[in-house]
Amino acid sequence: MFLRNKSTGDLVEVLDLTALMDPNQENINVTFHAGEERGDPVDTQKSTLTFPSGEALPVCWLDPHYRISF
Repeated sequence: MFLRNKSTGDLVEVLDLTALMDPNQENINVTFHAGEERGDPVDTQKSTLTFPSGEALPVCWLDPHYRISF
């Protein structure tokens, strides 16, 4: 699955979809697709990513307590 980095606008390929959807994991393993060659895998925070359309990631992927209102 491809997502977009908010600050640079570069596309990143998510290497582990299970980690992406797990709200208890703040970081995921991705590769950047900004040049001619595929980048090396790096860890990045999920909060710095959006869908390629610019839409934010679902809250249930980011916050383990999204159903609890304080």
